[in-house]
Amino acid sequence: MFTDSHCHLAFPELVQSLDAIRQAMAEAQVTRALCICTTLEEFPRVHQLALDYANFWASAGVHPDNEGVAEPSLDDLLRLGALPKVVAIGETGLDYYRLNGRSMADMEWQRERFRLHIRAARQLQKPLVIHTRSSWADTLAILREEGETGGAGCAGGVFHCFTESMEVARAALDLGFYISFSGIVTFKTAQDIRDVAAMVPLDRMLIETDSPYLAPVPYRGKTNNPSYVPHVAKQLAGVRGVTVETIAQATSANFSRLFAVADN
Repeated sequence: MFTDSHCHLAFPELVQSLDAIRQAMAEAQVTRALCICTTLEEFPRVHQLALDYANFWASAGVHPDNEGVAEPSLDDLLRLGALPKVVAIGETGLDYYRLNGRSMADMEWQRERFRLHIRAARQLQKPLVIHTRSSWADTLAILREEGETGGAGCAGGVFHCFTESMEVARAALDLGFYISFSGIVTFKTAQDIRDVAAMVPLDRMLIETDSPYLAPVPYRGKTNNPSYVPHVAKQLAGVRGVTVETIAQATSANFSRLFAVADN
């Protein structure tokens, strides 16, 4: 019924409790999950989860925030992205939230890493999983410069854990991307995100946990896991005036279409 389009089940906080999490997912009717990769070092663990479980899939990429890790080459991303059950490239993008005394000009390494991911996704014709924080203008500009304008030959993808403005959401949609909402949409202070959720077309919307982070109300502050994603769907249903089942059906169908996997 429900699909968690973005979680980090290979992280230590979750992998040690995987059997319990899978049981909780089954009880909550969360039938599928996309396990997201954040470093090359982590990829074998993420990929093994997808190989071990029929209802898990994997991505391949290096998170923009990660420094002091193996830097991916285009060949690395093409090789990993072509492996069985790898359905996306990322998590990739830009993050200027923690500059640590650096200027935006100093973040050219992030921008080059992002471009490599886009080029790999285009060659593989697999969608991008985009992370953008305090960097939306450059994120959109680089996507356009690399040809991701929504036309033929584009990789497309999803802006995950969306926290940007209505303007950025409309721009992402215009480029052919999906918008994914996390537990943040349930927070009292997130009315602007709920407004975006009311605008995004139902056929371009995904739901996620981004677990182990950002647990939705009523679990805020606790370790998140994919069994909590129905709470995101419930909030979106209230925002849009539809049933939870409608959100579950639409977002699961969108997941199947975007990542080219079988329906539930």
